Amino acid sequence: MIIRKKFRFEGAHIVRNCTSPRCRENIHGHSYEVEVFLKSDHLDNGFMVMDFVLLHNVAEFIHSFDHAFTLWDQEAQEVKDAIYCINARVVEIPVSPSAEGYALLLYAVINQIISNALLTNGERNVKLHAVRVHETKTGYAEASTDDLALFLFRFDQVKFNSGITAEWKDKSWWNQILVQE
Repeated sequence: MIIRKKFRFEGAHIVRNCTSPRCRENIHGHSYEVEVFLKSDHLDNGFMVMDFVLLHNVAEFIHSFDHAFTLWDQEAQEVKDAIYCINARVVEIPVSPSAEGYALLLYAVINQIISNALLTNGERNVKLHAVRVHETKTGYAEASTDDLALFLFRFDQVKFNSGITAEWKDKSWWNQILVQE
């Protein structure tokens, strides 16, 4: 059985090296929708794959991108300096912040979060099936296990500035991901 939980965030970025001059040369933003699909061949004591309340760390992670500038770590240093100077919330990531880059990054991290979730209500064999990132109303990118071969970075290359981490209720979920590398 597959279940889905949807999240939203508002974010800004520049997508360097893409075809469109508007995207590669300008800061712009989107109203993102992120769909997280979980699957299991078992139902828990409540006849559920997994109670969505157990996704609180997934929500914390995705909301870290809300009203933040997502910066590709390959960006020119003068652009990085300017972005950090004028934005209170910055996420620096090792992939271009395209819908595909987000989908792959989110899949990899959420997969670890799900693997670390404390399951106490008879949940079994809960796996992350896919992460779908809608950048616009007409387009999305989806990542799944098959795409992890494209995962050519380490989690410690994902950097949240203090404007984001200061808002986290609990930092242990991120620290747990970092030590598992």
